[in-house]
Amino acid sequence: MALASRAAVLAVAVLAALTADISPNAASFDARGLTHPLGGAGDVLLSPLARWDAVWYLSIAWNGYGATGIESAFFPLYPLLVWVVGGGPLASPGTLLVAAYGVSLGAFAGALHLLHRLAEIELGRPAARATLLLLAFFPASLWFGAPYSESLFLLLSVGAFYAARTDRLAVAGACAGLASATRSAGIVLVLPLLMMSGWRRQSWWLALGPAGLAAYSAYLGLAHGDALAWLDIQQAWFREFAGPFGGVWDALVVGWRSFGDLGAAGATGELARRNVVDLPFLAFALVGLVGVWMRLPRPYGVYVLCALALPLSFPVAQEPLMSLPRFVSVLFPVFMWLAIAVRLERALVVSGLGLGLLTAWFATWEWVA
Repeated sequence: MALASRAAVLAVAVLAALTADISPNAASFDARGLTHPLGGAGDVLLSPLARWDAVWYLSIAWNGYGATGIESAFFPLYPLLVWVVGGGPLASPGTLLVAAYGVSLGAFAGALHLLHRLAEIELGRPAARATLLLLAFFPASLWFGAPYSESLFLLLSVGAFYAARTDRLAVAGACAGLASATRSAGIVLVLPLLMMSGWRRQSWWLALGPAGLAAYSAYLGLAHGDALAWLDIQQAWFREFAGPFGGVWDALVVGWRSFGDLGAAGATGELARRNVVDLPFLAFALVGLVGVWMRLPRPYGVYVLCALALPLSFPVAQEPLMSLPRFVSVLFPVFMWLAIAVRLERALVVSGLGLGLLTAWFATWEWVA
């Protein structure tokens, strides 16, 4: 399933990159030495998904964290693994690009394996299989096979829940700590894991949850003099606190206005398209939150609530829901609920069409999330 879904995404990306016009965004944001290092067929196959944030991850794996500060927004575990798999001190841009795909695909396969086990415990085998299909063909699942950290974060968060559910709290704490070294959102795993542990004496292992974030902050403080650079740099994307879930109202207001700008030329039309596309993901996330809260054990609902609170409380001025599709893609409890709430075949048709569309946009350097 992991290979089949990723092969379909890659095929769409390659076809789009070969046949469609590449957005002018490529001239501003691409680093061809990192995203096109293989030449010939290698670049044709591997470059179409090395877009946007993938450039930052590959740059960190190749050059480390520099003095600009922008790269501090990208947490270190994924590029570190890419560097190790790509040859460490002997790495080249070509080996790093191949390694980035290898780490992402390997983590995705591992995440699906653990998610099947977890969903089977909570929902039974038929629903477990449906959970994997719905996640693998979700429109925003395109990043699970790209040089992004989403697959790794999914693996660690599912692993943390599965370990806690099977009473291996040391493993759960370690997974949560590694998740917080992958994305800052990893720290929200601690509360639901504590709930799953029953607040037993062994729950102290879950104190490892913030360890990855703490270690990264310590590194930034020692190396660059700003331990909170990963947080401060969010201002570069104009994220501001709008109150708890205040971004929902902002998104509705901006999204409604954006319908009138669809079809406009240049940046205005592109921004309108992004804001309109974000709205279905908001609806999906909120409906999913309610569904998980009502149908799954409470720790799953707490996790989804806390994870959504971060992007929906800190919106971006012009695009309040920026990156929400990626944030939603790793919220595995939503797909567990979806597996028992919808007709699988119909949902897969709709998801597959959305996945193809987002993949084609992404491969041609249109901003998706």
